Amino acid sequence: MTASVPSESPWPQPPVLLFDGGCNLCHGSVRFVLRHERRSELRFCALESEGGARLLTQHGLAPDYRGSLVLVEAGRALLKSDAALRVASYLKWPWSWGRAGLVFPRALRDWVYDLIARNRYRWFGRPDACLLPTAELRRRLLDPQPGSTGRARPDIIAA
Repeated sequence: MTASVPSESPWPQPPVLLFDGGCNLCHGSVRFVLRHERRSELRFCALESEGGARLLTQHGLAPDYRGSLVLVEAGRALLKSDAALRVASYLKWPWSWGRAGLVFPRALRDWVYDLIARNRYRWFGRPDACLLPTAELRRRLLDPQPGSTGRARPDIIAA
């Protein structure tokens, strides 16, 4: 699968970071982004939510895709290491320097990404319950309603 999937329709909305709502590492990543973002530009949405499924489908991905973070930006869906490193460009210094990881070949970056993704539940666990968002996060959630498909997973996280 390619790391970037174009959309058939333009995306006029702010960039959206789709994350695994049943992953503590992903929750921590969203909280990290909220603390270190330069401007409040990114929106957030759980992959498992109805909004997440809509965005995935809109960008040519299966609605049950759980392979990685997905950053929907400027009509494209960035996956795996491309998504993670692009998110760094939204962060304050020194975290924005994370985008320098783009100098490494995508195959190597995605191999490391996949290694972490395969082991994320074992290494970081799963949340025990849906957590309530802060007011700031609630304002930036694309789909704040718990409407997960399949296995019960939280659509929202605490900041």
